[in-house]
Formats: sequence, C-alpha cells, structure tokens
Amino acid sequence: MSSEPEAKTLKEQLWDPVAGFGVTFRTMFKKVVTEQYPFEKQPTAPRFHGRHQLNRWPDGLEKCIGCELCAWACPADAIYVEGASNSDEPDGERFSPGERYGRVYQINYLRCILCGLCIEACPTRALTMTNEYELADDNRADLIYEKQDLLAPLLPGMEQPPHPMLLGEDEGDYYRGTFKAPDGAAATGEG
Repeated sequence: MSSEPEAKTLKEQLWDPVAGFGVTFRTMFKKVVTEQYPFEKQPTAPRFHGRHQLNRWPDGLEKCIGCELCAWACPADAIYVEGASNSDEPDGERFSPGERYGRVYQINYLRCILCGLCIEACPTRALTMTNEYELADDNRADLIYEKQDLLAPLLPGMEQPPHPMLLGEDEGDYYRGTFKAPDGAAATGEG
C-alpha cells in the first residue's frame, strides 16, 4: 500500500466542481413562482383541518354537552373541558338541550396538531374544524382559545344562551332532528 496521493484525473479536476452547480445553472433562468401570501390568499382544500369551532343548534343553544370525549381523544392533550349541569328551574340557566353543557372549553394551539381526532370523538357534532389556518401569534397566551373564541357566531333567528329550549319538548327532539321550527314547520336539525 503506497502512501502517495493518487493523481486526480482531468474529469475530477475540471468537471466535478462545475457539475455541483448544475442545479443552480438549470434553475437560474426559469420564471420565479412567487406567492403574494398575506395579500392574496389561496383557497384551502374543502376538507382542510384548520381552527376548531363549537357549533350551535338553530335556536342558539350550544351543541357541546361537556362530555369531555374530545379531551380524552386528543393525543397532544391540547383540549381542556369542564362540564356543568343545566338547570330547568324557572330562574335557572340552560346553555344546551341536554343535562350538561361545557362551562369551560379551551384549546391550546401551541400543542394542537390539527389531527381531527377530537372531531371524530364528539357525539353531538358540536366540534368541527374550519378552513381558517392563520393561527400564528407573538404571544403564547393568545394561542389558548377560550370557549367564547371558539363558539360559532349567532345567526339571524338565534338567541344568546342561556334560554329555555325553543325548538322541541326535550333534548331527544334536538338530537333526533324532529324539532319544530319557530314558524311551526318541521325542521331537519342539520347544521
């Protein structure tokens, strides 16, 4: 075995250093594709998993029953739910058609991986994901979304809870979709 360095061939001396710039030379004169992101937003795919939303029934009551199944299903431990009981007393408060409602609901987007397992676990379809993807912030505390940040906005004809059930006799009417609309016609309960 000799300790003398092997002589480099002409290819190794001239061609190999230039070949390393091949990708650079090939793309140097191509048209540049620039997205003007903050000013021109591209639409997302229809099934894109973005920010969560807590949905409401057509009369404004919340669909969340405070069962905490979404928190149990979350692999990142990003959801915190604290349930409380609704009251049927004359001066009591009713936030959902069932026995319970989500008194405290928080999603920590510093932990959330937007996997959608919480959506699959929800028995009342109270939790869904929107197409909103701009979740960045410069303050860590602002990335913990509270219930008021997650609730769907009130649409025309909805009333801000707490209020009694307006569409059916009991919670079964809500969950089966057999409730009566305010004008007396049968409603489908989808939404």
